[in-house]
Amino acid sequence: MENPVIELSGLTKFYGSLKAVDDLSLEISKGEIFGLLGPNGAGKSTTILMMLGLTEPSAGQAHICGFNATRNPIAVKRKVGYMPDSVGFYGNMSALENLVYIGRLNGIPEAEVRERSQEMLEDVGLGAAMHKKTSAFSRGMKQRLGLADVLIRQPEIIILDEPTLGIDPSGVKDFLALIRQLSRQQGLTVLLSSHHLHQVQQVCDRVGIFVGGKLLAEGNIDTLARNLFASEPFVVTITVNNPLSPELEAALLQLEAVKKVTVQNSSVELSCTEHITPDLVRFFVQKGLDITGVQQRAYGLDEIYQRYFENNLNLDTPDEKSSGFFQRSFFRKRKKQ
Repeated sequence: MENPVIELSGLTKFYGSLKAVDDLSLEISKGEIFGLLGPNGAGKSTTILMMLGLTEPSAGQAHICGFNATRNPIAVKRKVGYMPDSVGFYGNMSALENLVYIGRLNGIPEAEVRERSQEMLEDVGLGAAMHKKTSAFSRGMKQRLGLADVLIRQPEIIILDEPTLGIDPSGVKDFLALIRQLSRQQGLTVLLSSHHLHQVQQVCDRVGIFVGGKLLAEGNIDTLARNLFASEPFVVTITVNNPLSPELEAALLQLEAVKKVTVQNSSVELSCTEHITPDLVRFFVQKGLDITGVQQRAYGLDEIYQRYFENNLNLDTPDEKSSGFFQRSFFRKRKKQ
């Protein structure tokens, strides 16, 4: 990767005998939205603290915009905006008053601080509520105000630690769309730490799967899926109006890439050794069958996370055992839904 704005090399952190972060190396480029994904206690927040120069690594280095975070924490803080999972504001002040106050603390000149605050509030969707006291704000509104707080200093990088915690589903969708929009418009680099798989998949260009202090894998969803499931069959489900005759089923099995055909009512599931969906559709049409649906199995972040977790987890330490409990609980809950 050329000229990464975030470069972590062998980053390691011990708390006594506990290794919270284990030899983490990672590069993130300008304008990228990167999701650091893992269960609570995986070491995500500790990593962020080292990146901000708020705690020293036991080994390794974190370079942010070219600055060593341990040696030059002030320079890093000038480049980075950080939003923790819970943001506090003065409840007896309006959103605009809070933001103007924060802008003054950050050295924004008096002549422009109010105008810039108003612009930030418009950008995050709080223009209509800027004169409302923050004590009356919902959790989602406070998170938006927190984002304005981060952006008012015009940082090159923003780090968001569990930013959607406690927000309702509709608010989460809007908040993630806002982050993506701001990143694309302003060229912002975003590091988003979360344990919510679906949310990370919605907004991130790449993800890193972080468990027990270790980065198990990183890449975009398609690349991770290809690497993990390369030996898995391509599964295509084709729905038809006409019943499939035994003769047609036998003819499908004569196709070189087709290894298995499963017929259930009007649904035909085909397991193939390669991607031949267009050929299968043409075959069905040529045989006079009316196709009402075509669906190819896609591996999402849920399957990727579970597979990496199962392949790499070594249940020897208390931390990894607790992570394993979280992971098993997470997937049991999803199956019940």
